[in-house]
Amino acid sequence: MKRQILIITVLVTVMVSVVLSLIGGKKGMAQSAANTGNIGKVRLTHLGAAGWEITDGKTVILVDPYLSRIRYYGPVVKTADAPGDTRPVFGPDDLVVPDTTTIDAHIKRADFILVHHSHFDHMMDVPYIARKTGASIVGTESTANIARAYGVPDEKLIIVRGGEDYEFSDFSLKVIPSIHTVARKHYIRPGIVPRDIKPPLRIRDFVEGGSLAYFVRLGGHQILTFGSMNYIEREIEGLRPDVALVGAGQRRLEIYDYTGRLIRALGYPPLVIPTHWDDYGFPYQASQEEAIQRLESFVNEVKTVSPKTRVVIPKYFEPITLEPRGE
Repeated sequence: MKRQILIITVLVTVMVSVVLSLIGGKKGMAQSAANTGNIGKVRLTHLGAAGWEITDGKTVILVDPYLSRIRYYGPVVKTADAPGDTRPVFGPDDLVVPDTTTIDAHIKRADFILVHHSHFDHMMDVPYIARKTGASIVGTESTANIARAYGVPDEKLIIVRGGEDYEFSDFSLKVIPSIHTVARKHYIRPGIVPRDIKPPLRIRDFVEGGSLAYFVRLGGHQILTFGSMNYIEREIEGLRPDVALVGAGQRRLEIYDYTGRLIRALGYPPLVIPTHWDDYGFPYQASQEEAIQRLESFVNEVKTVSPKTRVVIPKYFEPITLEPRGE
């Protein structure tokens, strides 16, 4: 009798273990399936000005991350005044340092930083972010010279001219020659940053140094990024991005058929997101309503040439999630 009871007890224990194992396995499978559903979902987050974070959850790519948003008055470019903004005003001859408090609040990690050109509203915060995160910087010789001056090591600098097409572990990157925005038919602070430049830098030291666009292939998506309101049409013909980050500031109006030529050359991309359209001298908490109203004309330009294209106006630090695509 005791032996029979022992056998029954063992059999019950085994059956309970098997059932629990099956339940746990199904739960684990469900969790795995849920996690798998997130793989490949690329997120784009607007940082203001021409700045973006692009990530698939594994690789983090920053584009022109400029979060300091200083009040600037210059002979050609002047950032508007936000109501109640009592921060100091900077001019071309003033030394500038990044707003590390704001940067640290929003930038936690980065693997790569893509820099379109070396003006202060694109490059000023990059060396600090690169040193903080250990990210590699992709940009022109001028971009590298500024980064090097602020202590970014050479092994973290990928110097490009346009025309390169790189394969990294989780994404690929085509570098596209481009040109900068004009203001009243003149280029804004052109020039090359010298290799022997010494920090701290004045605003006037952040000259353009050449302009680039980037074609990012990540998570099955092809994302084309611009850093200003201009481009070289022959360099982008044949590219077929499913997402185009297009410079949409008012200076685009100085370029002939700016939006129409661009959208046609890119084969009518399904999603266009305006970039570099905000009043980037405003602090983040200030209203951008006037800038958003100015964007209406850009949205109409896109819709006129490509009615099926979706235009999404981004909000600061609110991710735009792209659905997974096949490779």
